[in-house]
Amino acid sequence: MTSAKISRKVGLARALSKLGYCSRSKACELIRAGHVSLNGRVRRDVETPVDLQKDQIAVNNSPVVSQAKVYLMLNKPRGVLTTAADDKGRQTVYAYLGEGLPFVAPVGRLDKASEGLLLLTNDSEWSGRVLAPETHLDKTYHVQVGVVADAALLRSLLQGVTDGGEFLRAKAARILRGGERNTWLEVVLDEGKNRHIRRMLAQLGVEVLRLVRVAIGPLALGQLPKGAVRPLTPPEKQAMDRAMQSGRRRSSLG
Repeated sequence: MTSAKISRKVGLARALSKLGYCSRSKACELIRAGHVSLNGRVRRDVETPVDLQKDQIAVNNSPVVSQAKVYLMLNKPRGVLTTAADDKGRQTVYAYLGEGLPFVAPVGRLDKASEGLLLLTNDSEWSGRVLAPETHLDKTYHVQVGVVADAALLRSLLQGVTDGGEFLRAKAARILRGGERNTWLEVVLDEGKNRHIRRMLAQLGVEVLRLVRVAIGPLALGQLPKGAVRPLTPPEKQAMDRAMQSGRRRSSLG
């Protein structure tokens, strides 16, 4: 029997994902193939309503139970996809996860060419709070650009640009170190539009050579080796929760 704190009903595919059994896309495959039953009856509609507090879900006659909540950080290498599977057989972040874990989903994305801090969890409610604009969690990136940056470039990042009808800006930007041909910048975002930094710099005519996410809110990547994964410590999880609560309070106050 499932056990969850959420009383509202959700679709069957989403229920399997929320319980940490598999991704929603995999759940859709299982349901449509007739492998999933709800309260003893096989269901093939992925949107069949499920009450996670009362209903019983089984896959191939084996009950699906709610998994313990898992919160992980991964130092994502460059060239790896943030997805559960790839139809072209390219490597995904799941290649770096150990055995014995419940299904976890990435919290947001890092594109293939980007690297650094990626969170994964089977707690979809927590993931949603991390990604919600009203939590105002800063995301900090170290970005190597193919120009010698100056104060004018920093001002342009703070003032923002428009790309494809979207306004893109940085909350903060500073020069970390520079060379004769390139510069490392620290760029902080308080919103997360798709390929935000790359699109913003492209509009300014600046090439991105490397892009590494080094922090989400109070959670820092630190010295975690490339490709390594570890659970968040209780103090890290608590710090994230406090930061999100603080951000929501600021939003409610306008």
